Amino acid sequence: MFDPGGLDLQSLLAQAQAMQDQLEQAQAALASRTVTGTSGGDLVEATLTGTGELVGLVIKPEACDPEDTETLADLIVAAVRDANNQAMALAQATMPPMPELGQ
Repeated sequence: MFDPGGLDLQSLLAQAQAMQDQLEQAQAALASRTVTGTSGGDLVEATLTGTGELVGLVIKPEACDPEDTETLADLIVAAVRDANNQAMALAQATMPPMPELGQ
């Protein structure tokens, strides 16, 4: 029987399956949570799921100047970026740590 340096293949397979289960649970948890980012003193609010999907966008009327749509676009980008940063932090906190192989 082939012995790849004394590694217990059954144990490695069990660890891999356990990690897969943990990742699936973490991804499901992230998909069900939301984060909200804002910009312009809360003139624009973007809501993302923990997996980064944009699910809501609120723009207050005072942010809408037909003569200056460029600023509104910048506020939207900033709010989505803020929410995305929060979603990434949530993902880091939620995802299980990756074990070192062979440990």
